[in-house]
Amino acid sequence: MRQTTLAKNEEVTQDWVHVDATDQVLGRLSTKVAMILMGKTKPTYTPHVDVGDFVVVTNAEKIVVTGKKLDQKIHQTFSGHPSGRKVKTFREVQEKHPERLIEESVRRMLPKNKLGTKMLGKLKVYAGPDHPHTAQTPKVLESQSA
Repeated sequence: MRQTTLAKNEEVTQDWVHVDATDQVLGRLSTKVAMILMGKTKPTYTPHVDVGDFVVVTNAEKIVVTGKKLDQKIHQTFSGHPSGRKVKTFREVQEKHPERLIEESVRRMLPKNKLGTKMLGKLKVYAGPDHPHTAQTPKVLESQSA
């Protein structure tokens, strides 16, 4: 009799993956990163267990978007107070906090529960080419440019 094997927390091994965001389209890069964080690229994928890998994204300031999104797409934050809404264009956010764009994009692609929050904690995004995770020897993810 064949039995479907489900991963258990004790059996999961999580690797480190390095992704260079230079000249990558934001949405396409975010979907790849989200799939790695969820573990859907592994044969041991189990929906209720965090089997995904850690992901380090560098050069977030060199991310690319298509069309007129640089000036037309808006990002809004709310302070929770009356009239506490702040609106910025994609270009303004990219100049000041480029890592937020990738973090928010990936966050919205992950499950909306405690497991998704745990997965998001494994995402490390840096604006420049340097990162403090060299001791983990991350594997470089080869990806095509847009």
